[in-house]
Amino acid sequence: MTLNIRVITPDRTIWDAQAEEAILPSSTGQLGILKDHAPLLTALDIGVMRVRIDKEWTPIVLMGGFAEVEKNQVTILVNGAEEASSINLESAEKDLEKAIENLDIAQTNKEKIDAAQSLRKARARVQAAKALKG
Repeated sequence: MTLNIRVITPDRTIWDAQAEEAILPSSTGQLGILKDHAPLLTALDIGVMRVRIDKEWTPIVLMGGFAEVEKNQVTILVNGAEEASSINLESAEKDLEKAIENLDIAQTNKEKIDAAQSLRKARARVQAAKALKG
């Protein structure tokens, strides 16, 4: 038996597949999930989830949310998600550069928080796209 992994955003299911392993970007660090993992509920940070099917790893960008693990079911509820295969690396790198610039010029606390959030998202997208190229 394997894990059934579902990634759900507010508007659709991004991923629903069987896998041998998942590595989640939890709020306390990377969290590995294998078959027969103990029940768990954890907060997820913005970052890259990696899913192993056979010997292939698939990166998926998660935009923060929660994960529940129970009886080999991994349910991930996130604000947004994106499969690495849909990310253009060149465009993502340009977005990362722009996000770094925006953080440098941010002045108010709100601008700094928004810019930092955008930077984390841009970094995760570049990381996922690079992982796919490999």
